[in-house]
Amino acid sequence: MAAAQDVLLLVGRLNYVWTNTESLLIYVIAHLLGVEKDAAIVVFLTLNTTRARIDLTERLAKLPRIPVATRDEVLAITLRLKQQSKMRNKYNHCIYSVDEQGEISSTQLMRLVEGEKDVRYGKVEQLDAREMARLDNAVREITDISKRLWTFIRSRPNFDERSI
Repeated sequence: MAAAQDVLLLVGRLNYVWTNTESLLIYVIAHLLGVEKDAAIVVFLTLNTTRARIDLTERLAKLPRIPVATRDEVLAITLRLKQQSKMRNKYNHCIYSVDEQGEISSTQLMRLVEGEKDVRYGKVEQLDAREMARLDNAVREITDISKRLWTFIRSRPNFDERSI
């Protein structure tokens, strides 16, 4: 069981690194569309889900005019983002069970699973040391994805550092 303060600190870090990393897709979209950052921001903000933003980025990367190396790099990055989005979604869309000592003992997903004759909700998972390590690892992985995105963005021929 994990202390609530430790869990909330890690979840806060997870949200912080995720939001900053996802917003870097603006520059990737601008590059792939061949538009200014302002236009890419409009596209990015019009799409109101992470999934839609990643789907758009992947589809643009697959256009025939996109160089193979660019396509491969963008798809490798978005694959990693999709993998980490599962952890982010879990901790943003769950409720936490607290024990008698005020420590968070488990998470419960707020999702319906419908069978032929029943409806279940809320897969329960223990929030033990192993899960805390997974959460910490997700923060590190998303931070690494952010660094890789910056490397990609800065390597683009038309990238202007002043546009940040």
